[in-house]
Parts: sequence; C-alpha cells; structure tokens
Amino acid sequence: MKPVVLDTNIVLDLLLFQDPQVQGLQQALARSELRWLATAPMREELVRVLAYPHLSVALARRSFSAASLLAQWDARVTPADVAPSCAVRCRDPDDQMFIDLAVMHRATLLSKDGLVLRLAKRLLPLGVVVGPASGAKAPSPPVSAD
Repeated sequence: MKPVVLDTNIVLDLLLFQDPQVQGLQQALARSELRWLATAPMREELVRVLAYPHLSVALARRSFSAASLLAQWDARVTPADVAPSCAVRCRDPDDQMFIDLAVMHRATLLSKDGLVLRLAKRLLPLGVVVGPASGAKAPSPPVSAD
C-alpha cells in the first residue's frame, strides 16, 4: 500500500461533501491501494474546522454530526507519529504538518491549497508527490481484447 497524506480540505471533500473529484481516491482507499497516514494534530485541526458555522450547516444538511464524521476518520486513517520538521517550509504554518508527515514517509500529499501545490517541485526530490485529489485516480479497468 502506498502511503498518502490528505490535507483537511481533501478530508472534507472525501468524508463530508463526497465530491466526485475524490471518487478515485475513495476507491483506492476502499481497495487498500493507499494507506492514509494522519497524526493527532491533524485530527485536532479537523475537529476545529468542523465547528465552523458553515460546516455545521453542511453536516446537518447531510444528516452527519461532527462525531460521526470523526468516527469515519478514525476508522480509515493509519495513526502516525508527528513528523519532525523538514527542510521544505510552507508559508502557511497550518499546512506544515502535512508536508512534514509526507516527507517522513515519502508519501503522496493530496491538497487543494495553492501554497502546498506550489511546493511540488521542491518536494519531489524528497520522495513526495504533491497534487490535487483528482490526481489520485483509481487504476483504470483492463481493456478487453474483443
């Protein structure tokens, strides 16, 4: 299983909004092709974000609670230790923990954040592929030789 780190916006797209852009990611996780790594501070950030008023409304509209969404998160992630700081720094300190964890595990980092995406070239030599969740497509089915 290839390790993957998901930033909070991708987590929301995956678990709350069920965005079609993350369908390939959803399938790859369900087939255990990817191992979703996350730390306790990442969960704490998700707890904080789920309390935002507009997300509380989105949760209610989908008949979810913050607790049910967190239970999904808990069931799907592979807990990881907090990573040491890496040499590549993000201008947004809230995103640094995702970068550090991806570097530590040479994991794919999925994000929609422009500041994170701009670091892709600098992270590649460290074994980290950075991209949007739509880049984590499930493998295509084999083509029939009819």
